[in-house]
Amino acid sequence: MTTGLESTATVTTPEKPAHRDGNVLRWVGAYASSMAGDGVYYVALSWAAVQAGTPAQAGLVMSVSALPRAVLMLGGGVVADRFGPRRVVIGSDAVRCAAVLAVAALLFLTGPGLWPLAALALVFGIVDSVFVPAVGALPARITGRGQLARVQGMRGLAYRFAVVVGAPLGGLGVAVGGAAAAFGLAGLLIAVSVPLLVSVRMRELPPDDAVDERGGTAWSDLVAGLRYIRRHRVLAPLVLAIALGDLGFVGPFNVGLTLLADERGWGASGMGWVLAGFGVGAGFVSLLLAVRGRLPHAGWVAGWALLAGAVAVGALAFVPSLLAAVGTALAVGLLAGLSGAMCTALLQTHAAPAYLGRVTAVSSLVSLGLTPLTMPLTAAAIGAWGTGPVYVASAAVCGLGGLVALGVSELRRAELPG
Repeated sequence: MTTGLESTATVTTPEKPAHRDGNVLRWVGAYASSMAGDGVYYVALSWAAVQAGTPAQAGLVMSVSALPRAVLMLGGGVVADRFGPRRVVIGSDAVRCAAVLAVAALLFLTGPGLWPLAALALVFGIVDSVFVPAVGALPARITGRGQLARVQGMRGLAYRFAVVVGAPLGGLGVAVGGAAAAFGLAGLLIAVSVPLLVSVRMRELPPDDAVDERGGTAWSDLVAGLRYIRRHRVLAPLVLAIALGDLGFVGPFNVGLTLLADERGWGASGMGWVLAGFGVGAGFVSLLLAVRGRLPHAGWVAGWALLAGAVAVGALAFVPSLLAAVGTALAVGLLAGLSGAMCTALLQTHAAPAYLGRVTAVSSLVSLGLTPLTMPLTAAAIGAWGTGPVYVASAAVCGLGGLVALGVSELRRAELPG
């Protein structure tokens, strides 16, 4: 479905390599700037929350955004498909920018307070529920199918850049001018994405993909999207494989890693080195995909990478030294980055663009909506049984994702377009 804003900016130019396409590069730049702003925002939010309340209250503020993101994510996919991903992403970044700058001004005038911070986190959670599906649906509307794998590699590089740059910028903002300055910097970075997104041109959908559902309700659109996934021979097992992989990975590499580092005496710096190893591995895979454009036997590669990555996740709890842990995390980054890139590229190329918002919403629901809510359970499980058993159980869940990918022939044989 398209809107007036979308249709007035459509193009039908021949497909060109994504890394040489100014249209794609503008979108990647907008995405990188927006994600860097997110990184600064999270540093500012955590610092301001700690200054305004107790550690428990700060933790509550940091988790406020998870619930609306989980509850509203599927509806956000409907919004992205109904109103067009470009329009939704522009609106999402504009709202986030305005909210962050408003809180920055409030903190500058009155000092830190928990309620404004909680309200900001709530706004971000609500906006993320439509932003994430729209971001997933947008690449198919700005480049050809044969370039979608390369775009995923470029997007991965942009995200890694944002992660590396965002946190230090947030820390610098806090050091120079406090939380208010850091929030202001976050708002400015998010604001940079808006004019870039406005300049991005949309491709016309092929007639077979331009599904028109304007006569239906939002609920009927959601049901139609779920039915589309359930009946699709590649997407149904692919979404399940992605969900299992994310469910088994997020706990060990978030709260689990903090507890593991404390147990082994690695400290915060050691945990940072482990995360750096993971980031290097994942970044290398993104670079490889951005350069090559595609890898053959994508479904087969995704399945085996999920299985091997599961073994590496489980091994992380048993390595004898910090150096071995960094090497294991590097392997996890390579394998998780490879499986994630292959799965996302397959999702992008096998889903009809008119359904991509809903497909992305379903595939993202576990990793971005549900797994943050399971982190207290992961911490409790580690407290009861120790890091080893919990890491092994998480690895088994990841491995189930690989078995699904390899066990369903349509997914195992799935290829990326050349």
